[in-house]
Amino acid sequence: MKKIIFVALSAVLFLSACNDEKTSTNEEDTHIIIASQSEPLTDMVEAAAEVIEEPYTMELLEVNDNIQYNEATFNDEVDGSLAQHELYMEGFNEEAGADLVAIQPAYISNVGFYSPVYDSIDEVEDGAEVAIPSDPPNEARALHILNGAGLITLEDGIGIEASVDDIVENPHNLSFTHVDLFNLTAAYEDGVELVFEHPNFIEKVGLYPKDAVLLEDKDEKRFAFQLVTREGKANSKKMQAAKKALTSQEVYDVLMEESEHDQFTPAFEPGE
Repeated sequence: MKKIIFVALSAVLFLSACNDEKTSTNEEDTHIIIASQSEPLTDMVEAAAEVIEEPYTMELLEVNDNIQYNEATFNDEVDGSLAQHELYMEGFNEEAGADLVAIQPAYISNVGFYSPVYDSIDEVEDGAEVAIPSDPPNEARALHILNGAGLITLEDGIGIEASVDDIVENPHNLSFTHVDLFNLTAAYEDGVELVFEHPNFIEKVGLYPKDAVLLEDKDEKRFAFQLVTREGKANSKKMQAAKKALTSQEVYDVLMEESEHDQFTPAFEPGE
């Protein structure tokens, strides 16, 4: 019996040693991989990679949808992402049972509504079709913009959980169509009368915030794009190095250069 206990204890100690070794290796790992999916976010990561302080290095993993970057972060395939605002991340956490946290705001996208039909929001006709994002946080964002402009009235006190079901007044009898975030510009090209869109997507058809018929209030801070990682990595030396690089003057300059047409508002001061 003593021999069996000894063998079992030895196995436990061996596994513990392996785990300790793995932890040590992870702590010594100085290569940081950040997932992202569109400009200027991808450009910010690449700019940060050029200025990150030794011994750290940074690599961009570019993905092509709004799911991969969170799954890769949660599965420890990458160290973090620069692709979403905190409320979208919280929705993923709730759905996937994940532990992602936002650790550094990057910029606020100057979103709004565009129209291939109307030159002014005052021209919106009864029964007009409105394309809004299909994911809950961005759906709420779009609806709050319309609510602020008086085109609809949302249930009193409703917050970021707002959906079309929370519209209590719709005087123009607007018809809402839910569209994947990456297909909203296509909805504009298809002639949908009023389309919510991000500036980095709508600029692909030659439009900028100045061309929008309705813009979000620039004081809206809840939707700043964020550097996101797993909770256990938030205070690691790797992610602190990533934060420092992503808030550098060089990255700030890249963002401002790409915001020539007022597409973005920085959510950090260089070197903070």
